[in-house]
Amino acid sequence: MSLDTIDFAELYKKHYLATRGRPRPPQVWDERADAIKPRTDVSGYARDFIARMHFDDARTLLDVGCGAGTLALAVAGRLDRVIALDYSSGMLRALEDGARMQGVRNVQPMLRAWEDDWSDVPVCDLAVASRSTMVPDMAAALAKLHAHARLRVYLTHVADGHFLDPAIQQATGRVRPPGPGCLYILNILRGMGIYPRLDYIAVPGALQGAADFDDYARRVARSMGGLDDAERQRLRVWYDAATPAERAGAPLRWAFIWWDTRDRGGT
Repeated sequence: MSLDTIDFAELYKKHYLATRGRPRPPQVWDERADAIKPRTDVSGYARDFIARMHFDDARTLLDVGCGAGTLALAVAGRLDRVIALDYSSGMLRALEDGARMQGVRNVQPMLRAWEDDWSDVPVCDLAVASRSTMVPDMAAALAKLHAHARLRVYLTHVADGHFLDPAIQQATGRVRPPGPGCLYILNILRGMGIYPRLDYIAVPGALQGAADFDDYARRVARSMGGLDDAERQRLRVWYDAATPAERAGAPLRWAFIWWDTRDRGGT
């Protein structure tokens, strides 16, 4: 069977629906934004992401799913203008707080979701989507990124579809099937005539640094969509017997995917 006969865009939709369900509403991220404090340092993940970017001839950037500005604020000094999109008004307020704290004046927030009308979203030299691509319709999202970048697109997507180490899920007695991983993106892009470059960024999992079991269990529950009393108790038994390395779990591996929007031949 030829890859050209496989509808990866439709397979992605079915996989997403079976494993992720409906997208999280913006209110979930609004609540998280309330706990975010503006920061001036750049995270290791953001440094790794930016180090893989090419800013040649670029003066403007579109950051889709910008959150509190992890990337937008870090690259603003290299550019004339940054358009920062997010569907969470709380995250955009956190972005604005961070911009004021850092004296950044060239970042423009816009309240938009992936599925919204982007007809008024400016086309920029670069487009990035950092850790924001677990969406119901990947083909539509990739098409929007491609259409809104004059030069290059950069994105990260969880490589294997797991946000939480399966061994830790197993400790609760419930293993959540992985969401659609990065291979869908590569094949959907191929079907669009785009031959992207692929790299990986590994970061510590969300459980590293948990203050105590209650904090640990909250983080596991957030990743798994909640824990019932029995699952929490099983996790407690495992946690008490586990080593610090086992508790932290395997690093989270992000697939870093990019392409030049002017290159349709894969060279």
